[in-house]
This record gives sequence, structure tokens and C-alpha cells, in this order.
Amino acid sequence: MHALKRFEKTWLFGLFIFTWCLVEVASACTRVVYLGADNQVITARSMDWKLDVGTNLWVLPRGAKRHGQAGPNSLEWTAKYGSVVATGYDISTTDGVNEKGLAANVLWLVESEYPVFTKKSKPGLTIAAWAQYMLDNFATVEDAVKTLKKEPFTLVTANVPGQKRLATLHLSLSDATGDSAIVEYIDGKQVIHHSKAYQVMTNSPTFDQQLTLNQYWQQIGGTTMLPGTNRAADRFVRASFYVDAIPQEANIEEALASMFGVIRNVSVPYGITTENEPNISSTRWRTVVDHKHLHYFFESALSPNVFWVDLKKVDFGFSPERAKKLALGKQQSTIYAGEVSNKFVETSPFRFLGLD
Repeated sequence: MHALKRFEKTWLFGLFIFTWCLVEVASACTRVVYLGADNQVITARSMDWKLDVGTNLWVLPRGAKRHGQAGPNSLEWTAKYGSVVATGYDISTTDGVNEKGLAANVLWLVESEYPVFTKKSKPGLTIAAWAQYMLDNFATVEDAVKTLKKEPFTLVTANVPGQKRLATLHLSLSDATGDSAIVEYIDGKQVIHHSKAYQVMTNSPTFDQQLTLNQYWQQIGGTTMLPGTNRAADRFVRASFYVDAIPQEANIEEALASMFGVIRNVSVPYGITTENEPNISSTRWRTVVDHKHLHYFFESALSPNVFWVDLKKVDFGFSPERAKKLALGKQQSTIYAGEVSNKFVETSPFRFLGLD
């Protein structure tokens, strides 16, 4: 009798997963955090998009004044920390790390629903600068979460450039202590998942449901079977299994190599799109953050090389009215190799997309 009940429970859960796979329409990105020996913390992410996302790398100085780009009632702040970021269309920060080792990543979440923004709302912050606000203001996940719980701003979204749909994103944070947070907006309300255990984030469904799905697969065991499609739920399971399966006592070179293996495993080969789910698309690029040594690695799908920025070699105290740019070219195909902090060119900062 008990065996029958267990079978029914497993069958119903399996049916839920199958049904979810039929209805899921999610864009593909993955973020995963490695917690190794000797305080090694590494965050890796993939950026998957149907079109060229127009990414370049930027050095943004401390002391820069920012505006929430939400009209007259906009949040304003001054950057406390300098950062190295990867942009989307050079109108948003999609990924990056600051000089204190805090990393921020934004990924697609179709279920996102943001608060209604009115003249009486708390100051507005464009979603294009959401990750940048975190990098500018906080050294740790703990500090960021404390501020976010006070809800000092109203997050405001806008259409994706060249598309007739709103940007629907969720945010991940990780730091040099290994702490993590996932921030989502569900039914117009901010939801924060804060724990060192939250090492993986993908896309749909919402994070709480991803944890439930992953719990099911943990019962099966990754050495028995792992789901292999490009869907967000399957990538969540694979990343969760592999980040724990790779060597945990490795030196930093082995740990970095292992994490590149994990993030490549959950990437989508270039040129692949899913006809009935147009938001599941090829991986455009990958980043890996070594929080302890402050190295920011970048790998384009169209370049044979991995290159990196050593944040310890970057002067974040230059003119706050300026920025420095490393142009990556069309589809991020410009070839760089090795450490590239001296290849950034000083220029005017990019402008975050907003309502005005």
C-alpha cells in the first residue's frame, strides 16, 4: 500500500513536470555559483538570446552619479564602488562584478510582474540599471538584501529594444563569502530568496518552483539520469548536479576549468533555436567571476579565446563623468586573449534605457 502511494506521488509529480515542459516558454540563461575549498567562490553565467545582444565590456568608476531614468520621480545615487560590467545593447547592465567582489546577473523570467509606477510611488528605477544599482552600492549580498527589504525604489520596466514586449527579468547576487540571493517580482511584489544554498538560477518557472522540480530529480540521482533539453528547468537540474559533482578541493585553476565545463554544459550550441519556443536560443557569451582573486572572465561563442579583466589592475578612481569601454564587435566576435585591463578605452558612459 505504501509502495503504491509512493508510486502515485512520483507519477503525479512526473506528470506535472511533463505538463510544465509542454507549456513552458522561457528564454535561456543560466547562473551557477561554486563554493570550493580555501574560500574559493566562482560565479558563472551564460547569456542566451535569439539576436545579437550588442554586448561590450565597460569599466564604470566609483563616484559616478546615476539617475533611475523613470521620469521626474526617479531614484538618484552616487556609485560607492567601481565595477566591470557586460552590457545589453549598451543600454543596460546585464552582468558584472564590482571592486569588492559582489557579482550581479539579470536573467529572463516571463512570470515577472512589477509594481504599478505612479507619481505617488517610491522613486523609480529602470530595470536596465537594476544590476548596476547593486554593484554601485553594496559590497556583500547581506548588505544588499537588508536594503532591498526596505524597498527604497519602484522597479520600472520598458520594452526590449526592437521588440514589442516588456523586459521581464529577475536578479541574482553573489559575493566573495559565497552568499547568494535571487530577487523576483511576482504579482507585483518583491520576493527575495536569500541563502548560500541558492547556487543556481535559470529562467521559468519561478525560483520556488525550480527548487521543487530539482528536489524531484535529486531523488533520482544525477548519475542515474539527468534531463538533457535546453529548457530552463532541465538546465537548473544539470547545473545543480554538476556544481556539486566537480572537485570541491581543487586549486583555483582546476576550479575555474571545472566551472567553465559546468556553464558550457548548460549552454545552447551556436545556431540552435527552438521553432515553437523562440525565446530558447543560442548562447551568445559566458562570464566567470573569481570572487577571491577579482578576475572577470569572458568567453564569446564566436571567439576561440577566453580573456579576462583583473580588477586589481583597474583604477576605478578616474573621472566619474567618464567610463572605459572594451568594444567586442558584432556578435562579440572581436578576438582578445589573456588579461585585457589595459585595452579599455576611455569614453562617455552609456545611457541606461528608461521611460524618458
